[in-house]
Amino acid sequence: MNVSRRLWIAGAACALLLGTTALGCSSNPAPKTAKVEAGDMPEGGDWTGVYYSELYGYLHLVRDPNSDSIEGRWLRPVKDRWGELHGSVAGDLIKFSWTERVIGAIGPNSTKEGRGYFKYTRPEGENVDDKIVGQIGRNKDEVGEPWEAVKQRNMMPDLQSIGGSDSSDIGGGDWDSDNQESGKPEPPASPSEEAPAEPPGL
Repeated sequence: MNVSRRLWIAGAACALLLGTTALGCSSNPAPKTAKVEAGDMPEGGDWTGVYYSELYGYLHLVRDPNSDSIEGRWLRPVKDRWGELHGSVAGDLIKFSWTERVIGAIGPNSTKEGRGYFKYTRPEGENVDDKIVGQIGRNKDEVGEPWEAVKQRNMMPDLQSIGGSDSSDIGGGDWDSDNQESGKPEPPASPSEEAPAEPPGL
């Protein structure tokens, strides 16, 4: 095989490869969606509550009683990240979008976001705890990482206790508002009220 023929074959292969790559880059893959369907809630079940998992910590969920919307917040157990979700309810299924922030961090890597879903379930047996089972995905995907949490008894959700107005907030609220000590500050003491100085030589 002469040199010119080898060059022609190499050029044709490169053109084919570049064409395939360009074609692949021009089409974005479809988002990964959850293959789940809504069903009926267990008797007496309620989305509003606090749910615990070892990975994500306590997730506080509150459903709007006047609509199908639901929102939630969570704080990781090591308190390095907190997140929030907003979604809609259809029976025992919610689908939502989520955002999670790294506490104290700034820049493009300080925030992650995506989509996800939860199914509300009740294990068989008596005196059992309800659970939510689902997944979250990055960006437009709603599947990827599993998330399972147990509903806590006698705990009411408090969305305002998590997050805050700044990335360094952990417990929520501004540093100069509810986190200050309560009570009226005492005025400074006048010179006459101060303790007399000790005589010299003692």
